[in-house]
Amino acid sequence: MTTLPETIEVETGTKPDAAVIWLHGLGADGHDFEPVVPALRLPRRLAMRFVFPHAPEQPVTINMGMRMRAWYDIFQLGGGREDDAGVRASEKLLAGLIEREKARGIAARRIVLAGFSQGGAVALQTGLRYPERLAGIMALSSYLPLAGTVEAERHAAGLDAPIFMAHGTQDEMIPLERAQRSRGMLESLGYEVEWRDYPMGHAVCPEELVHIADWILRVL
Repeated sequence: MTTLPETIEVETGTKPDAAVIWLHGLGADGHDFEPVVPALRLPRRLAMRFVFPHAPEQPVTINMGMRMRAWYDIFQLGGGREDDAGVRASEKLLAGLIEREKARGIAARRIVLAGFSQGGAVALQTGLRYPERLAGIMALSSYLPLAGTVEAERHAAGLDAPIFMAHGTQDEMIPLERAQRSRGMLESLGYEVEWRDYPMGHAVCPEELVHIADWILRVL
């Protein structure tokens, strides 16, 4: 049985009937995107549970093997060899969090997977393979991991799930071109991808939050 990660939870109303599971980036923790909840200015009528899990601590190669919160190891910046086992381990963790929300009464179609950077990669990895239709997948300043396996491993249940991708045009960590290649691959496989880019680095900006809130309202 998979041990679920510790989480921070924020509910926007009593008896939530929808959930957003939002994964942080490398070296951060579940508190990183907690302030996003009030910043989204979602309507009170939408009773939601935001779940912000903490990634496990592990050595990270690009940071000289220092231990930090990470969803998987990164061997080099800009692509190249990927931590297949680490990505898949985090996929199992996220799938476990989805199951927990379902056990608490929230239908899969009312669950959004979201993430920033590494977290967005795990959201895509999991959402495309999950055996039920989810509300949608949001990948911010991120990319499609293990891209060569998606076509063979994806689940038909999620073929029409909406995907939101956003990226900074000056991103110094994950080049814009890498995210655009990921978007192109997803679209070539038939997925509907809403794309936004902003004049920023590896970050989230106020205009982006407006677009995120609009997308969440539409998919939920």
